Amino acid sequence: MNASSNTGPVAGNPFKQALAQGRPQVGLWLSMGDAYSAELCATAGFDWLLIDNEHAPNDVRSTLAQLQAVAPYGGHPVVRALQGEAAAIKQLLDIGAQTLLIPMVDTPEQAAAMVAATRYPPEGIRGVGAGVARVSRWNGRPDYVQHANDEVCLLVQAETTIALDNLEAICAVEGVDGVFIGPADLAASMGHLGNPGHPEVQAAIEAAIHTIVACGKAAGTLTGEVGQARRFLALGATFVAVGLDVTLLAQAVRQRAADFDLHTGAQSTGGPY
Repeated sequence: MNASSNTGPVAGNPFKQALAQGRPQVGLWLSMGDAYSAELCATAGFDWLLIDNEHAPNDVRSTLAQLQAVAPYGGHPVVRALQGEAAAIKQLLDIGAQTLLIPMVDTPEQAAAMVAATRYPPEGIRGVGAGVARVSRWNGRPDYVQHANDEVCLLVQAETTIALDNLEAICAVEGVDGVFIGPADLAASMGHLGNPGHPEVQAAIEAAIHTIVACGKAAGTLTGEVGQARRFLALGATFVAVGLDVTLLAQAVRQRAADFDLHTGAQSTGGPY
């Protein structure tokens, strides 16, 4: 347990350091939108936990509560923004998110805009208000603004065929630490809506991992299948989420009902969505 975590985010970014060193990080998606369940999941020992603002019922305050809930347990919180919008990114950084995942980044220009949104001037456009925010421990860490740009970890999502066409250019953007392949949206973009396990989609994900790694950036993705997760890690992906809290809960409770011949008509699948 990190002794300093109860006072807010600590100096440095161990997750960013791990990615730069090529150390695999196994994560879990938090989609419940609830600090209590987030804390429960944090006790399991995952390397990172994704707090989702895009497809989960979260806002700034519920995200803050989950950042506070997982802080004592060691798993690094990664926050997925609702969208790549500079003002929203500023709020997420100020409440203590060091690592951000930005959805739907299709071009290097969009990636560069996200870099700018996460950096203070002159490197970027992030507004300065850390002295009254959790991220600096309310000015308990007076040197925060001098080190913030280096401590931010920016992950962008490539989840369309356009993004895959631009993958090398996105990876070349300075300030992008990793690229995450979104399987569900990529499947939809490729004409396989609802079927991220389609062989064409899986082949595209594997090729993308090779490209990202060859470009010197960290590659990541999400899957609910253990064997598939191990394959992605073996291919060189550095940050892989191996399940979602909502999906795992749904599978467990439906299986328990089935154990007693209770039938609700709902079916559990192994997929992440």
